[in-house]
Formats: sequence, structure tokens, C-alpha cells
Amino acid sequence: MSNIFASSIGKKLIMSLAGLFLILFLIVHLSINLSLIFSDSREIFNKAAHFMSSNILIKIFEVILFGGFILHMFYGLYLQIKNWFARGRRYRIENFSQTSFFSKFMIHTAVIIAVFLVLHLMDFYFKVKIVGDIPEVFYNGKSYHDLGLLVIEKFKIPGFVLFYLACFVFLAFHLLHGFWSAFQTLGLDHKVYTPIIKAAGILYTFLVVAGFMLIPVYIYFYM
Repeated sequence: MSNIFASSIGKKLIMSLAGLFLILFLIVHLSINLSLIFSDSREIFNKAAHFMSSNILIKIFEVILFGGFILHMFYGLYLQIKNWFARGRRYRIENFSQTSFFSKFMIHTAVIIAVFLVLHLMDFYFKVKIVGDIPEVFYNGKSYHDLGLLVIEKFKIPGFVLFYLACFVFLAFHLLHGFWSAFQTLGLDHKVYTPIIKAAGILYTFLVVAGFMLIPVYIYFYM
């Protein structure tokens, strides 16, 4: 039992659990971001961002979140490289039709998403934590970083909007396979449950990706 996480199955299990954790995080992140377009001001967004950056429990969660990202990417890359070395050319050709369309490009979409995350963190997270040159706004006499303004300014740049939208298209490809694959790794692979999980994955992917893509489009054209 102690060696299970050193095995390929154990690594897939860790990657799946980390992936499901990140899937839940996307919902929280989206709900905060949507406040920018469904609220009359940036107050809700800025207060939520302040809470996320100052609350001790959220800081602990932040460490877990980064750990989840690293584990998911590390084990995903490890398993992909291992598969490349393990498969012969003949094996790949014979089983090509048995592999789902989205699963064939998981590593490619993962790399693009990782690049996007680094750039995203540089634009916002590191700018707050390290640079510190952030405009301020006051609500009820208390000072807050005006991160909402930074987001709006970014989404007024056409090239950035197009890049953001393209990255979320790749995220959709990644989620469409990753959602049900994670549950499959956890043992929920059944002729009754699997179609339901796949349908839930499609619905989740559509709603989350559409929600994230709506934000830059709305800001660019209407704010």
C-alpha cells in the first residue's frame, strides 16, 4: 500500500485527484470574475480579490492550489513521456482508432495552458505579490488594490483578448477528455455511469469555458 503512489496507477490517481481539484477551483475563479460584468462596479471583485489574498485559510488553500497545479502537470508529463517510450510505432498505429480525439492532444493542450498560466500569473499574481505597483480604490474608507481595473485594461487590448479566447478553446479540449478520464481513473468506469459522467463533463466544459470567454468579449465591446 505504501508503494502505490510510486506505481503508474498511483501517479495517474494523483494526477486525477489534482485535476478534479483544479476543476472545482475553476468554478470559484469564474464566479469571482463574472462579478466584473454582472455588477455595477468593481467593488465585489476587488473585495473578493482582497479576501483571497489576505485570509489565512485562503493562503493555505493557495499553497494547495499551486501544489495541485504542479502535481497535475508533473505527473501528466511524466506519464506521457513514459507512454511515448513504451509504445512502438506499430502499437500506435493499431490503437490509434481506439483513442479518443481529445486524448491524443492532451499533452499539447496542457503545454499551451501551462504557458497561459505563467503569463496570467505574471500579469496579476506576481504583479501584486512582488511588484506591488497596483492602483488603489477606497470602499467605506478602506483601501483595496483595484485589480478589477487591471483586468479591464488588459481586456481592452485586442491581441490579449484573442490570445485569452484561444487559450480557453484549448482548455475546453483539455477538459472534455480530462473530466471523465479523472473519474475513470478513480474506478467510475461503468456502462451506466460513464455516459452520465461524459455528459456532465461536456456541460461543465461548455458552461465554464463560455463563462470565462464571455468576460473579455463583454469588457472589450461594452465597458
